[in-house]
Amino acid sequence: MRKILFFIIFISAIASSQELNCNVSINMDNLTNTSRDLLSDFKRAVSDYMNKTKFSSDEWQGDKISCSLNILFLSASANFSYTAQVVVSSQRPVYRSEKNTLMLSINDPTWSFTYQKGQPLYSNKNNFDPITGFLDYYANVIIGFEMESDVEFGGTPFFNKALNIVNMATVSTYSKGWGLGGSGYNRESLVEDMLSDKLRPFRQAFYQYYYGIDIFAINKKIGQEKIVYLINTIYSLRDKVDFLSIPIKTFFDARSGEITQYLSDYPDKNIFNILKKIDPSNTAKYNAALGLSE
Repeated sequence: MRKILFFIIFISAIASSQELNCNVSINMDNLTNTSRDLLSDFKRAVSDYMNKTKFSSDEWQGDKISCSLNILFLSASANFSYTAQVVVSSQRPVYRSEKNTLMLSINDPTWSFTYQKGQPLYSNKNNFDPITGFLDYYANVIIGFEMESDVEFGGTPFFNKALNIVNMATVSTYSKGWGLGGSGYNRESLVEDMLSDKLRPFRQAFYQYYYGIDIFAINKKIGQEKIVYLINTIYSLRDKVDFLSIPIKTFFDARSGEITQYLSDYPDKNIFNILKKIDPSNTAKYNAALGLSE
């Protein structure tokens, strides 16, 4: 019996050694038929890389993280160079529930790389590769945010790995989209801000938020209090951080609908006025929760 039990545990450990269950979709409508043919194996290559690579040094515990990469090719050139826009998302189950909660929803508008049909994808920790560097970065971001919801500051080692990739990318010939500059999304700001001291209260409240989501079905009052705690924490940071800070914007991009749903019957409706101040891009949702017209 012990041998059978050990075998079951051993097989389970092998099955869970990789962290991600990643669905990859490709849209090549903007490309010529020739370019599409040259990319015919790209989806499989990316999917295999994301689902067969082990991104953490420790044995992964629990289920694989459900995530997706939706890749829209924007252009192709004769020297096998491509640009693409990628929507990155991930979700995790809510404790003792059949529901899932959205962890990430990022629209990354700028991915540039070269690829030749049949090209193997290998992770290289010492040299930046525009394809695997991009995939490694988002794998670590996905795992990092997942860990943040389970353990206070649990995502730190993964955000540090992602920042190391950023540091190599910004001095490469494929630096666009990686470094600071402009008012839009960039990969450096996401992880650098998450690791900054100014956002430590946000990260602590982020962990409490997911405790609230997980306990909501068991104790709605505590669940709502934890969600409200995060909102008030972000509001209290108004003199220290920009509400358009990429981690905060990323948080609300993924969760504004969820927050509105969970707080729909919260007694103090002023919480939605606070949300309008810290998340103005979703004002329409909060006005609807207040019963206000557009």
